Amino acid sequence: MKKPSLRLAVPSPAVAAKHILLLVGFVFLNFALPEREPLSFALYYASLFCGFQPVAAGVGYVLASAAALSWRALLSALTQAVLFSLLVLVYRRLRRNMGMERLGYLLAAQIPFVLLFPHTGYELLPFAVIWQKCLIAAFCVLLSVLFEGGLHALIHRAFRCRLSAGQLAEIALMGILTGAGVRLALGIPAYYAISLTLLLFCVALVRNASALPFAVVLALPLCLTGGSLLPLAEYALYASLALLLAGYGRIASGLAVLIAFLAAQLPSGLYGGTPWEISLTLASCVLPVIVIALLPERAMARARELLLYYREHTLPRIALNRNRRAVGERLYEVSTLFREIEGAFSEEEGEVNGTKQLTDRLLDTFCADCPGNARCSKQGYEAQIERLVEIGRAKGQVTLVDLSAELSAMCGNAAGLLFACNKLLAGYRNRIRELESARESRRLLAEQAHGVSEILRDIAVEQSEEFSFSEGEETLKRALSAAGMLSSEIFIYGEGTALTVSMTLSPTVNVARLCAVAGAALTTPLALSEKIPLSATRSCYILRRKPEFDAAFGVASRRKEGEALSGDTYSVLKIDERRFMIALSDGMGSGEAAHTISDRTLSLLESFYKAKMPSETVLSTVNRLIAYSAEEQFSCLDLAAVDLDTGEADIVKIGSPVGFILSDEELRILEGESLPMGMLDAIHPATLQARMGENDFMLLMSDGVTEAFGSSDELYTYLSGLRPCNPQALAETVLDQALSRAGGEAEDDMTVLAVRLLKSA
Repeated sequence: MKKPSLRLAVPSPAVAAKHILLLVGFVFLNFALPEREPLSFALYYASLFCGFQPVAAGVGYVLASAAALSWRALLSALTQAVLFSLLVLVYRRLRRNMGMERLGYLLAAQIPFVLLFPHTGYELLPFAVIWQKCLIAAFCVLLSVLFEGGLHALIHRAFRCRLSAGQLAEIALMGILTGAGVRLALGIPAYYAISLTLLLFCVALVRNASALPFAVVLALPLCLTGGSLLPLAEYALYASLALLLAGYGRIASGLAVLIAFLAAQLPSGLYGGTPWEISLTLASCVLPVIVIALLPERAMARARELLLYYREHTLPRIALNRNRRAVGERLYEVSTLFREIEGAFSEEEGEVNGTKQLTDRLLDTFCADCPGNARCSKQGYEAQIERLVEIGRAKGQVTLVDLSAELSAMCGNAAGLLFACNKLLAGYRNRIRELESARESRRLLAEQAHGVSEILRDIAVEQSEEFSFSEGEETLKRALSAAGMLSSEIFIYGEGTALTVSMTLSPTVNVARLCAVAGAALTTPLALSEKIPLSATRSCYILRRKPEFDAAFGVASRRKEGEALSGDTYSVLKIDERRFMIALSDGMGSGEAAHTISDRTLSLLESFYKAKMPSETVLSTVNRLIAYSAEEQFSCLDLAAVDLDTGEADIVKIGSPVGFILSDEELRILEGESLPMGMLDAIHPATLQARMGENDFMLLMSDGVTEAFGSSDELYTYLSGLRPCNPQALAETVLDQALSRAGGEAEDDMTVLAVRLLKSA
């Protein structure tokens, strides 16, 4: 039989570190009072109800009692540790919570201290030593209750949720008493080194006025142990100077504190002491500056992120991300559905009523009742009839010349055969036209399903991006506060061109100044996208990254003489905040009919581009829809979609005359070869790409303008000599020149559309 082995549970590194820190706290708390009274009991009591292992905590408490250098102090601590460790273990064994009765146990645990601890008494207290010990025991009881709340908040709530003022006060009390023990145990230089390191770290982390109360807490141990309030002023000064230079980096803050510290030592007479004292004190300030300066930026960023989660409300963002993720998943599912619909409509049908089927029908209907049917079948003339049907399919109909000599001699009713064959071919052609129309409709529906699927997929991807916390929110809040603009909420999400900043501010805020301050804080040019009133005193301002360029437009037009409407129509459309589209459509002919087809073309294009449908789908769909319209109604098109961040222009030309890009260095020609939209079932537009720079002009013209110049060479020569200053003047100048060359009368509709890229202000 295998003997059971004994295994010792090895604590995890985190648990071991937690108990080591607890032991350090015990030691320094025992140095907080002059006669080494065990204030560590308060921390020991708190640890038992905050998840620490009772035996390990008890052993640490007993070991820390060695600070009193007395066997009686050790015996007192041992008695208290055994009492409480056993009580906690028994209650855990019974699975019971220790309720209000623990206050009784807490009072009982002070008896060993009162009876055993070697206390000689303080001269300032005018009563017996035993009563002084009772007073200290009562103080320990009070500290135990306060430390329990503070330790619980520090372990289970800090950096997880916002702490209450009472919890912060309890944690501060623990820190003050522990700091007093550090000061008395290690000396003033050691305390300076520790406290200044913590102060500089706090300033680098929060970078706001929260560092001032933290500095006060760090100064209080010096006040308690030195009997002076001067450290309060000194540490407040250190924190203020460090915050003032926090924007210039950790080294600048550290040097400011170092200079202030050196100046603060003048009244204390430090520089008249021994070299060892001077060196030790100076090192206590220089070392914190070096330590904070050498901290990795990644560690600081991680600490700021942790602090940001602690300070901000996380649930709204979590709920928002969850909803966005759910919407994105649904949209992606719907996108997949439309992809399936596209596949279903894209399936090709097999050929119906081919040559063999038509031949069989002709034999079954016309030849079946013929007296010579048996003779023809015996001599194999069915192949001759199939050949006749094949010729009819190719030509559209058959005539006497299509009859072979053998079939003409054999068939006694050749005219009837030709009539029956042509009748079948006419039905066949009608069937083919119906089938082709159905196929065209299916292709159109398939392309539309494809476009909708692409749109939904893009939205799904966009919606699935989660909103995370941004360090820039805290930076922006400080910058706005420094500029006198107080924001209760700031929300930053996205990056690059998708950067969006939302904040609540007074409705009377100067928008230009707001954009300038926010842009400087986030090192990104920003512009107001939307302002939403929330109340009489609050509005939501939404800022987005400002595009690299802005655009100005100009148009000049003249309709054909004698016509009420122009066949030219144009459009300037803002696709989104970073792209715009310009288009010029020239309907074939002039007057109302041309105006209608041109206007319809642009309306369709605008609707599709607003929906952000893929360009290839837009063009093919619009072409088919126009092709279904009345005969001889076609439309020439110039279209350009321009990116305001890069100046990249995607240009589509369909049956349109040349266009131009005018810049200081050169005149570029935009030219394509394709038939007008609607003329063929499938268009092959000329697609171009061009990059526009600052102060470049794009010029689009209808054929009425280009024809007035006589040739492209004359137009090129004329434009090469222009030095336009704004797009409206350019459009009017070109139109006036075209009219002048046409004798002052417009023989066709004339339109000039110009756009200029400008550097964003």
